[in-house]
Amino acid sequence: MHIDPAEVESLLPLPPATFHILLALAAEERHGYAIIQDVLLRTDGEVRLSAGTLYRSVQRMQEQGLIEESRRRPAPDEDDERRRYYLLTSFGEAVAKAEARRLTQLVRLARQSGFAPGKA
Repeated sequence: MHIDPAEVESLLPLPPATFHILLALAAEERHGYAIIQDVLLRTDGEVRLSAGTLYRSVQRMQEQGLIEESRRRPAPDEDDERRRYYLLTSFGEAVAKAEARRLTQLVRLARQSGFAPGKA
């Protein structure tokens, strides 16, 4: 599948919630509550996605082709049929990587200007 760099760039900068959701889905498929918990853990409690923010973001991200609903289900004894599981698309991965590069460059510029600790 060919990914158009211009299409990737058109989505940047990503809203913080969107980037956190992409990070949560990078390793595995997750349902909504698991995404909220992953973001909470990953950020040491500093980012708390509400259910409303999560599901508005998920809907928009599906429309943009960043994520999709998984067709696979966990074992019945570990599943709740009401849950929807989401996975990262290859386009979503490309967008997440582009956002990470953008943020890395911003931090590098901040360091050069003396606004962030670390090597310039």
